[in-house]
Amino acid sequence: MTAELVRGQNHPLSQARLEVRVSAGRPIVAGATLSDEQGRVRGVEWVAHPGAPTLPGLEVSKQAASDHRLAFDLDALPGTVHRVSVLLALPTGAGGPVRFGAVAAPFVAVTGLDGVEVASYTITGLDTESAVVALELYRRQGVWKVRAVGQGYAGGLAELLTDQGLSEARQLAGSINEAVAQGLARSVSAPPPRTADADRSRQAAASAPGPDQPYAAPQGAPGTVPPQSPYDAPGPQGATVPQTGYPGGPAQPDPSAVTQPSAPTGGPVDYSHPGRQAAAPPPPAPTAPPAAPGQPAQPVAGDATGWSMEERLYNQVWGMFEDLARTTAAYRSAVDFADSRMEQELDKVLSDPRSRIGGQGDAAREAAQAKRAGLVDQARAALDRDLAQLAAEAEVVEPALPAAYASWDNPVWHGYRVPMEIPMALRLGDLRLPESENLSIPMLVRLPLERGLWIDSGRAGLDDQLADSDELRRLAMDTAVAHAARLLAVYPAGEFTVHVIDPAGSGASCLAPLVRSGVLDGPPAAGAAGVGQVLARLTQRVDLVQMAVRGGVADSLPPDLDTAEQLLIVNDFPHGFDDRAVTQLRYLADEGPAVGVHLMMVADREDAAAYGPLLDPLWRSLLRLTPVPDDHLADPWVGHAWTYEPALVPPGSQVLQQVLSQVAAARRSWNR
Repeated sequence: MTAELVRGQNHPLSQARLEVRVSAGRPIVAGATLSDEQGRVRGVEWVAHPGAPTLPGLEVSKQAASDHRLAFDLDALPGTVHRVSVLLALPTGAGGPVRFGAVAAPFVAVTGLDGVEVASYTITGLDTESAVVALELYRRQGVWKVRAVGQGYAGGLAELLTDQGLSEARQLAGSINEAVAQGLARSVSAPPPRTADADRSRQAAASAPGPDQPYAAPQGAPGTVPPQSPYDAPGPQGATVPQTGYPGGPAQPDPSAVTQPSAPTGGPVDYSHPGRQAAAPPPPAPTAPPAAPGQPAQPVAGDATGWSMEERLYNQVWGMFEDLARTTAAYRSAVDFADSRMEQELDKVLSDPRSRIGGQGDAAREAAQAKRAGLVDQARAALDRDLAQLAAEAEVVEPALPAAYASWDNPVWHGYRVPMEIPMALRLGDLRLPESENLSIPMLVRLPLERGLWIDSGRAGLDDQLADSDELRRLAMDTAVAHAARLLAVYPAGEFTVHVIDPAGSGASCLAPLVRSGVLDGPPAAGAAGVGQVLARLTQRVDLVQMAVRGGVADSLPPDLDTAEQLLIVNDFPHGFDDRAVTQLRYLADEGPAVGVHLMMVADREDAAAYGPLLDPLWRSLLRLTPVPDDHLADPWVGHAWTYEPALVPPGSQVLQQVLSQVAAARRSWNR
């Protein structure tokens, strides 16, 4: 039976190998400190954090996330350690809430490796605090116990670590925040949660829970959190992005409006989300045909709540992403448990010297391995069942996607017409996991873009798939052109403008489809002079719109100002950029998205290494994409490393030219 702790209460721990699972409505940082019998942390080497996630007997998450799983082996801790403090903190400089009082109360649970809860604690009563000591695992007379602490610090990690007795607290807090910032730049995080119409209600074999019932998570998966879209966190600038492409457009809902997470309930994957109350019910979603007895319900495209089919499909896609993340987490947790159980059984048998004589040890080893294989086979069977259900759903969802969500080889592009309204989101590629090589989930980002895009033309983190760096740069430009064309295609005529900076002209062949069709604002800017002119013009636009919005005079903008959303494609950075141009580029990356100016960098970070840490904030502010498959993106729930595959036009296809021709014709008609 789970002990639900209140602040100050303790509970004995009967096992040494444990997990502390943290659920929160927003990405938070998790860490832990080790202290001696006097409660003193002896140095930075006794602190586990995203920059140094592993200590003897302890491992924490490597990034900020809504769900965390901290692993502990109390028997493996150094003998001088008598207390382990679990720390939580809000990321700094990420554009999110700066105090725990603005978010849902974090929920922490101590569980065994099998996912069974030992004790839980909901950290309530926090207000201005941005860091908190959630729990303590402490040793008293040879017995380990857990205590609910909930001690918050308004001064953040620096104040918390100082209170733990660390003289280097401020420097360590800075290095933790830097490691977290780098992790957030790689993450595919959730956008601001929507109201009731963002929850999906999917047909499943089991009936959906009622409004007051908790969401059923996979057994062994982290504690549940409210449903969130998996894509596109607010950018580091933290500004509200206008929804309509012009100054003063309606703002997005408050990202801190989340509900309290609940504990996992075990069992198979439940493909239903709890209902919520809304101002008015959305239109009814399509229903699946009745399933045969004992068989799962047949999937249906648009089987999610929403006010339109587009929104239903959007909610269904991110629901599939979440389901895949959680069922994979359950499988990995089961495998970890099987490995741990096998090690325990072998340690128990082989610790007796007599068992090593004769065939007793070999028999014990074979028996333990057989048990492990049985557990893994059961977990794999459950995973395969869930993957088959998701694959069947993907087969009906993919053909039904609108152009903004569809891949370039989808037949929907053959019937393309320039839209009259801006869609909710845009597809930038696909995401998959190693356990599900044949199942990919569309990667959708909300529109207008909240973060700039960085198409990485370097080789950092990539395998030797491409021996020719020039070929990699060409693929990066092809990816940028495909993304730019898709953005132009999904916006109404005249509501999206593309500028290109190509100082040396190295991207001319790749840019040819954009140039020939006439969809660009002007020819690609070349040389240092061209770079300066484009940056100066866009910087001035950002300044004018910011002043107009802040002064409440958005209607007083100059009549010749282009109020459409702007996209600047930069190739071969930093070639052709002087210090002033670099400063302007950083300004556009930070301030531009809030007023409709977006950045797409096609660059190799190593080419700009001479600038040192000056450009680190620039790279972190952009969503890094790659022109070839690479596992560098992480989900906001359990931090899986997802393999990203870019959305490229199939070789030999004429769809790009056909779409751009229609866009160009619509733009000419709109300008008349």
